[in-house]
Amino acid sequence: MAAAASRSRVVGLLKLLQSSSNSCPCHSHAHSHSHGATGASFSNLLRYGRQYASAQESTDYAFEMAASNIRFGPNVTSEIGMDLNNIQAKKVAVYTDATISKLHPLKAVIESLDKHKVNYVVYDTVRVEPTDTSFKQAIEFARQHAPDAFVAVGGGSVIDTTKAASLYSSHPEADFLDFVNAPIGRGLPIRKKLPPLIAVPTTAGTGSETTGTAIFDYEPLHTKTGIAHRALKPLLGIVDPMNTRSMPSQVHASSGLDVLCHALESYTALPYNERSPRPKDPIERPAYQGSNPISDVWSLHALRMVVQYLPRAVKDPEDFEAQSQMLLAATFAGIGFGNAGVHLCHGLSYPISGLNKNYKHPGYEVDHPIIPHGVSVALTAPAVFRYTAHACPDRHIDAAAAFGADPAHIKSSMAGEVLSEKLTRFFEDLGVPNGLSALGYDSSYIPSLVDGALPQHRVTKLAPTREPAREQLASIFENAMKNY
Repeated sequence: MAAAASRSRVVGLLKLLQSSSNSCPCHSHAHSHSHGATGASFSNLLRYGRQYASAQESTDYAFEMAASNIRFGPNVTSEIGMDLNNIQAKKVAVYTDATISKLHPLKAVIESLDKHKVNYVVYDTVRVEPTDTSFKQAIEFARQHAPDAFVAVGGGSVIDTTKAASLYSSHPEADFLDFVNAPIGRGLPIRKKLPPLIAVPTTAGTGSETTGTAIFDYEPLHTKTGIAHRALKPLLGIVDPMNTRSMPSQVHASSGLDVLCHALESYTALPYNERSPRPKDPIERPAYQGSNPISDVWSLHALRMVVQYLPRAVKDPEDFEAQSQMLLAATFAGIGFGNAGVHLCHGLSYPISGLNKNYKHPGYEVDHPIIPHGVSVALTAPAVFRYTAHACPDRHIDAAAAFGADPAHIKSSMAGEVLSEKLTRFFEDLGVPNGLSALGYDSSYIPSLVDGALPQHRVTKLAPTREPAREQLASIFENAMKNY
């Protein structure tokens, strides 16, 4: 009787999903390498259906889709003053960094605010690759000025910093670690409504304009962590292609690598209904829920866009079409990973950045050592996907196909090797540093890198292979020392 009920649930779920699909790539789940380019992917639907039927009380049974409102178009930044008047903002805090403060994006924002008589204050010292210290400085500015709305003009560092300023200025009683992801922080849910935040991204990378995530270096442990909750997502992301035209080639490359890994990791993440524990209250359901049928669509399409347009954007900073498409890809991937989550590439990247003492990536005008987030994420990707492929080879084959591989000639047992090779060649052609050794790391750093990755439960637990042990993490780091 129970078996019949389970089969009935599977059939019902498949019929529901198939009935809602069509030939439009934006509305169908057309991702399987073996089932054509249109319509629902039967193998992927079966994947979720079987897991639905066998889910136990300890695992989740539902997923949520949350994303910011997005406005895309050349020069839409000019509308931001009207937006702030429309939400009746009385005092606005504008956050940016020292470089963007001198460039077109901030000037366009300020012109609109002045034109529409918006009352504002500017904080222009956001740190690129923020730390807990720089977050606290930005929070203090917000507490002093008590704005009722926020604007972030910059890359992921600026948008994430602004999220933190909005959160903690709204919770003056909170300890800094209250909302930081466990086990480094307490991971408390956000129960208050936060002031509206409008994000104006100036890099085509983080997708932070769509997500409820804010990442920073936690200096006491020399690693990255973050805050993740749907309440943090901006009210509106103003995605203006004019705002990325000042990006240097190296910034195009590193931010684009972040988009690539967002898409790959969310598409291959643990399915949402294998993630545990099942939340007792919907507010406790994490923003990073695991792969799901809606995120899959955004993630795989974003991956294809990166493969097509990132090399063009890096090669020719005047290629306006490629820049615009990469900006859209970053937003698409943000919607995907903002609801599915990322896994090992990101989890391993945090100590790679946190332990850096000397490396300063070219193209970044900062006064401190820096490994751009996209670079730190990408360098382990060939080793990571070689390791995870056995858990869901069909998805790794889908990803390899996005890079031009012929899925008909890829055996499941070779999915990881093929994808790893495609990634390696893609990185080499972009001039990405050749593995961790190019950043100054060698095998003697592996124990410290592993120690920094182990606490990243929020993301490492989403690996399709389940959370890897110390020995497996060490092996991935070792294999990532050189990629080509």
